[in-house]
Parts: sequence; structure tokens; C-alpha cells
Amino acid sequence: MQFNVRPYICGALGRIDGTLLDKLTGAGPRVKPALRSEEAALYSSVPLPPYHRAGEHFAFAWGERKPYGGDEWISVAETFETPGLIGSPARHVLHTGGLGLVDLYYVRQGDAVYFSSLIWPLLELVEVDIDWSAWAAILQVTFPLGEATPYSRVKRLPGSSAIVLENGVLRTERRLPRWLRREPYEAWTSAGELLDLLHEVYKDYEGRPLLVPVSGGYDSRLLASVAVARGFDVESWTTSPDDGTDTDIAFARAITRELGIPHRVITQDAADYPRDALEVARRLEYLTPHHAWYAPFAREVQRSGRVLVDGLAGGPLLKNFMVSGSALAASSQAERSAALLDSLSLGAPSMPFLSERAQEWMSETVRDAFAESTSMLHGHRAELPLSVLHTRTVRGIARSAVNLVGPEASFAAPFIHPDFFDAALSVGVGRKDGGRFYRELLHAAGPRVAALPSTNVVKQPLRRVPLRSTAAPARAYSHDLLSVVASRVPGLLSPEAHAVIADGPDALARFHGWNDRFWVRGLTLFGAWLRDFDCAPQTPFE
Repeated sequence: MQFNVRPYICGALGRIDGTLLDKLTGAGPRVKPALRSEEAALYSSVPLPPYHRAGEHFAFAWGERKPYGGDEWISVAETFETPGLIGSPARHVLHTGGLGLVDLYYVRQGDAVYFSSLIWPLLELVEVDIDWSAWAAILQVTFPLGEATPYSRVKRLPGSSAIVLENGVLRTERRLPRWLRREPYEAWTSAGELLDLLHEVYKDYEGRPLLVPVSGGYDSRLLASVAVARGFDVESWTTSPDDGTDTDIAFARAITRELGIPHRVITQDAADYPRDALEVARRLEYLTPHHAWYAPFAREVQRSGRVLVDGLAGGPLLKNFMVSGSALAASSQAERSAALLDSLSLGAPSMPFLSERAQEWMSETVRDAFAESTSMLHGHRAELPLSVLHTRTVRGIARSAVNLVGPEASFAAPFIHPDFFDAALSVGVGRKDGGRFYRELLHAAGPRVAALPSTNVVKQPLRRVPLRSTAAPARAYSHDLLSVVASRVPGLLSPEAHAVIADGPDALARFHGWNDRFWVRGLTLFGAWLRDFDCAPQTPFE
């Protein structure tokens, strides 16, 4: 991992133990001091000057968008989506971004907090113990919830949160970001007005060569259409999402041909799947089973010299992605939360993968964690899309742009720019239902491109293609790691799962449905973690 556009950082706040700080700074990538005092230390892999300094007051940030001035930490977090360290003689604040896209992890040791933008250097300071609640969420919804990481002693500071050191005392401060402080009542923003705002956002990218990965869906064609309309130097690439159809590639060709931009297909080799899957698992620090298919694409983006324009957050903001009809029709908070969690969770597999006791414990644990993680959104007019955004989008989907493309290459996420984000959020969920509003937006951007087939609305018969993730190399890889789970945590798996594993790699060929595949991927990820850390954990359900 090369920290080209975003640095690796680490440091400490509080009554710092020099020995522990030396362990931390020596455990990860090479770093240099940006700040060192009795109560605060900040180290970075590249020179990191403060974006604000006045006397004994200072402010550092390490996200892609650079702040300016000496604003309050929540204003910096929600406007620039960057973590940072803000200090004065009486007070130090270590904060995340408003959504928490760029991770910040920490451990508490004595009267100090030690932090890092990666998990693994912090493991030098603590024993490696499993956080079963994190793994329950990774297996059921494909990402951890709240502060959880796979390690019980390492926590993730959520979005719009800070660790504050004041008068020698450490405390956690959670603030409501802008989109929750000011409830976005329906302003009847038109599709044309929202498109104008997107054009304004693109002014930030003037003069920079862009890469817009067109997938055949709504988000990518909108972003590509605006880039072309502004006359930018833009290319488009597409790769297989390994969904068994490769409709994205066929549809993307039509879109890029209509837009008149160069298009390239990044091919994938089934033989490389085990290497790619393990590389992604380790690079994402075992946080999600998503993105193995993205690895070849990410490597090419890193060599391209172009800014990746990513459609992050477009689904929740513009088309009610992952918001079911039952969630929209719910008559109580409990019904709404249950329906939303059901949409975000994996569906029932074709056979039980987990033992009855493990499944019961996991369902209850994830339900409680989800309720806690989204409690600040309850009753908000945009609760449903914001709940998806603050959980699945940030903890799972954003990893491809933030952690696989970056920090080697720069990425832009136009939909989370404050002006566009606020305007899109003000459009009521009823207007977005069924993709109606998004189709208006696409038509305003370009009727001919809007009329082309979309992976968001596939009505014609699909041409089936083999999946890398279920081919023979993938089956051997998955079987190897599922066997680790079966031997080290036998009580986690059902008798049926044990029987399939006992039958060898080719027995996994029976799992071809979407839910089956993700249950296998999640358990395979768990097996990789168990093997890499040589754990034989005690379970809470035996």
C-alpha cells in the first residue's frame, strides 16, 4: 500500500506512555512527527503541515479535501469529510469525518488513547481477541456496525464523533452532522435544479483527467454525462461485478459510445480469484466480504494517473436503494427499523449455514447493534436513506474507492459534496420511489443516454456467464478456509454445512444463488481471519 494521495497517520492523546507510542509508530508504515507535546502526538507517512495555525492553536486534517480556516471540528468534518486533530492549550480534539468514510481506529490504554488510520499497527499494543458482535454483523449484513471491528480491543471512531482531551480528562463527543441538525423538509427541488448543482460540484475537478467507471446503472451514466457535458478529459472503464450476467459491460458499451468517450473493459481471470480475494480481505482488514471482484480494476486505476469519479451514495440519496416497500409503509419505528434491517441483511440461504444457537444469537446481536447505530436517525424525515448511507454505504460499499483505489490514487465522490447532498436529501422518498425522480434527472442530463438499457431496470432476458467466485479455483480457496472455521469454531456451523465441507471443494458448486454466495464469502473471510491470526476463539453461543 502506497500512501500517495492520503497519508497514513497515527498518534496519541492523553497521558502518553512513550514506550507504547514508540511501539505504535514502529509497527506500521514509516512515519514522521507532525506534532509532539506532552498530551498530543501526531505522526504521518508524509509531511503534514497544519491547515490552520494561530499562536498555540493548530488544526491538522488528512482526508482528500483540504479544509481552511479554524472552524469548529464538526463543521470541518461535515463539510470536507475528513478526520483531523484540532488543538489549543486547553483542549485537543481528534475527530472523524461527518460520515466517517476515512477510518480512524483507536485503543484505550491507561489515561491515553492511541490512534491509527489502520487497525493492524494498533494490534502491537493489545492482545488479539475476537469481537463476536462485529463478526455477527459481517456475516449477516456484510459489514460491522457502530464502533465494532473484528478485534474486541480495537474500536472505530464513528462518523461525526470525536475524542476530546480537556483538563487532562478524555471523553468521547458525538455531534449531529449538518443533515441531522437541519431537517431537510421537501423543497420541491426539480431534477434540472439538482443537475445544475452537480455541474457546480464538477468545477472542483477542472483541469484534472477523470476516470468514470460506467457500469450500466444510473449513477455512473449520470456522472459520465456531466463530465462530458463540461468538456473534461474523461475515460470510462468497466469490469465484471462477478454477478453471473456481465450486463454491466454490454450496457456500458452502449452508454460510452453514445457519450463519445474512450471505453476499456478490465478483464478478470478465474485463476486469480484466490489471490485477489485474500489480498482484498487483508487490505480491508477483514471488514467486509465485498469487493474481491474489484481488485484487478483497482490496480489498473492506481496506475492510470486519473481521478476516479465514484458514484458513492447515489443509490440511497437518489433512488431509495435498499429501502423496501415495507419500510416505506411501516406505521411504527419498530416496524420501520425491522424492515430496513431485513433489506440490508442477507436473505435465507438454500440450506442453514449456521447452527440454530449461533443463528439465534447472531440475529439478536445484529438487531440490537443496528438499532443503536441508527438511533440518532429515528424520526428524521430522511431516516430510511440516511440509515442505509450511515451503515452499508460507509462501512461496506465505500471500501472500494477509499481503501482499494485510495490511498494510492485519488477519488472524487460528487454526490456527497455538501451542496448536492443536502439538495438530494430534501427530495422526499415518495418522489424517489421506483426510481422515478432519478429517471427525470437522467433525462435532464441527456435524453438519449437516459433511454439506454440500465442494470437498475433489467427487463430483457439475461445472458448467463460463469462467475469467478464459484469457479474451481475459488471453490478450492473457499473450502480451505471454511475447513478452518469448521475445525476451530465447530459450534458456529450447522450439521448441513459441516456435511458439505466434509464432501470437498466441489460440493460448494451447489451454492449458486446470491444469498448462498455471500454466506460462503462471509464465512470464508472469517476463516482467513482465523488462520492469519491463529485464533481458536471462545463463542458466546455454546
